[in-house]
Amino acid sequence: MRNALLAVDLQADFVQGGSLPVPNGMPVAAMIARHIRHFKTEYHLVVASRDYHEDPPDHFSLTPDFVTTWPPHCVIGTPGAAFVPPIANLVREKLIHSVVSKGRHNAAYSAFEGVDSRGHPLLDVLTEARIDHIDICGIATDYCVRSSALDARKNSFPQVRILLNLCAAVNEATGLQALEEMKVAGCQLQAATAP
Repeated sequence: MRNALLAVDLQADFVQGGSLPVPNGMPVAAMIARHIRHFKTEYHLVVASRDYHEDPPDHFSLTPDFVTTWPPHCVIGTPGAAFVPPIANLVREKLIHSVVSKGRHNAAYSAFEGVDSRGHPLLDVLTEARIDHIDICGIATDYCVRSSALDARKNSFPQVRILLNLCAAVNEATGLQALEEMKVAGCQLQAATAP
């Protein structure tokens, strides 16, 4: 079995002080950083996805409905697009092996819509590393974590595990609904055990 960890959208705009802050975003990002350090020998590949927007016309709005349109966020070249410090450190230390960027010109919720620095889609990055088990964590349970997990199952990864305590939801009710949907799709829901 070859394991990968997918850390979804741990960016400044999605934590306190950002343009679209998610409750508990920063504490969850810090816990994910600890998890990655603690289990660095368990994962063959650690991938971080990021929203990386330039001009997604149907995604940004000055009067967002917070369902399909959102205030501008994670715009390339702005502080909000940066990974939060504990995650940026892991990228710098190469404990995060690959970064996939999504949504340059469109809305993109799933990490599977992202491409790495070579322009290779996430699915190719995982296939290249012969990954068959994916742990998923990050922000936000009810949007990008959900979409990424459902796509992992659609792409026939035999084992997809959601690390419950390493995810932050925009809203408790929609977060629980997303977890149920992921479970129905065949994902395992489990708490991570790092100290």
